[in-house]
Amino acid sequence: MQRKSRTKKTSKKIQHPWAWGILALCLALAIGGSLTWQHFNPKNHFSHLKTLNTTKTKYYQAKGTFNILVIGSDERPNQVSGHTDSMLLIHANLTKHTYNIVSIPRDSRIYMQSLGYTKLTSVQSVYQEKYGAKKGILMAVKTISSYLNVPVNYYLETNYWGFRSMVATVGGITMNLPFAVTLTHPWYSDDQNKIFTKGKHNLDAKMVTEIVHERDSLPGTDFGRQQLQEDALVGIADKVSNPINAFKIPALVTSVSKFLVATDMNKSDMTSFALAIANNFNAKKQLHYFQLKGTNKVVYDSILENYNDEVILNKAALQKVIKDNVNN
Repeated sequence: MQRKSRTKKTSKKIQHPWAWGILALCLALAIGGSLTWQHFNPKNHFSHLKTLNTTKTKYYQAKGTFNILVIGSDERPNQVSGHTDSMLLIHANLTKHTYNIVSIPRDSRIYMQSLGYTKLTSVQSVYQEKYGAKKGILMAVKTISSYLNVPVNYYLETNYWGFRSMVATVGGITMNLPFAVTLTHPWYSDDQNKIFTKGKHNLDAKMVTEIVHERDSLPGTDFGRQQLQEDALVGIADKVSNPINAFKIPALVTSVSKFLVATDMNKSDMTSFALAIANNFNAKKQLHYFQLKGTNKVVYDSILENYNDEVILNKAALQKVIKDNVNN
């Protein structure tokens, strides 16, 4: 597995954009938090961490590191369950000042005890329908932790509407599109077939979410979508890190509940995480993206009770990614 940069990527897919909004939230919180450094000092705050797991009493975890599982779900308002549309494991190393982000294919084949084989995307919905929204998402997080064989210290769940709300809060962003984008499958019918040329565009929240949702018109389809999602993240980070926009930070903090469906992080945890990346943060140097690869196969799904296309991850390759980029 090769480390990817913004100029050379080999990833295949990240399904939906909203999980990236969590990272931008942390950047936003960082701008207004420098005066509280002593109270929220990350090295102290994250020195005694608990892990969410089911099969192991203790995972290996390097000193000065912690892991956050970011889940983007299709859960709608007033619903008690949702499918997992995107999963990002963030490995924060406070000593090296690096943040490794591992994207987990939503269609990865997984075994659920007493239920059989299914896709990772179904685990959240199954557990939430069985145990309720709160316990269900926690069970899903623990399952993913066991599947990857890594400790998960925190989880954050957001959705499409949350991502759009956050972009709206900062007043839209500028995206530097690496290629032309045609909206072939927009959320809103009035945006059908709209074309955006290669280059910089000043975009409102609606159009940002439409663009990062596009897939079919892009070079490399899901690979192209990932490029757009990264560009949106950079656009958000650039917007909130501009001192001119400092007055918008309180609005972002206040609106956290609008774009977080569920989390076990409190405001102190979020602020400390933000402060960890606030000091001379450089996304190109400190953020590293990795994609878990696998083989697409049509197999029987015990939950869906049919044959469908699922991703069979190579266990050896999976453990190498974890060893090299998470367990360090």
